[in-house]
Amino acid sequence: MEQTTAVAHVTSKTWESEVLKSDVPVFVDFWAEWCGPCRMVGPAVEQIGKLMQGKIKVAKVNVDENQEIAMKYGIQSIPSLLLFKGGNEIGRTIGAMPKESYLKFIESTLAKA
Repeated sequence: MEQTTAVAHVTSKTWESEVLKSDVPVFVDFWAEWCGPCRMVGPAVEQIGKLMQGKIKVAKVNVDENQEIAMKYGIQSIPSLLLFKGGNEIGRTIGAMPKESYLKFIESTLAKA
């Protein structure tokens, strides 16, 4: 699948192949169009995708279009950003933060995994 950006837009159909079966850790942004903080986080998520290309995969899941994934992972508020490795969730952070905070979260979570 060709990508024009550093972020994969994942749906229920592609969730397993893109996230659960990924050979690299996946940082997943659960978001929605109507969510103001989600739109603020978008550019940071894109930058993380570019910065960490090859180390991790960055993906976005629209919770309105993919409610079953959101329900499966107990997404109560958005933006929720979850880190997956080997098909398992290894960490999550909720709410809008600057890019540096997300990078620290990713690095420290991966260091413990």
